[in-house]
Amino acid sequence: MIAELQCLVLDCPAPRELAGFYRSVLGGEVDRPDRRWGLDEDWSTLHTPGGLVLCFQRVADHRPPTWPSPERPQQFHLDFGVPDLDAAHEQVLAQGASLLDAGEPARGWRVYADPAGHPFCLVGH
Repeated sequence: MIAELQCLVLDCPAPRELAGFYRSVLGGEVDRPDRRWGLDEDWSTLHTPGGLVLCFQRVADHRPPTWPSPERPQQFHLDFGVPDLDAAHEQVLAQGASLLDAGEPARGWRVYADPAGHPFCLVGH
């Protein structure tokens, strides 16, 4: 092993607001003091209960991916396991997510965009 993953960083226009969105999805603490980085209007963090840290950095001319079009590819996306796909669907929409692809009714996952346009999936388990 060469390294340990410290965090995942998402570019966005409004870091604190996007951290709040992901807190509503994953739980955790927004902008907890951490010696590894400073916090300001250009950088916000979410320490999740499972130990993962998501970071959000302001990009003035942020251009979100155009999923599924390759014009501006997603580059990566996040998958979140949920016990009740329908309930989680309603909850993320209420928090500001947009549905991108509901798929077939029997399919066990759906694609959304967070408020800054990053794709993510809810996967039933």
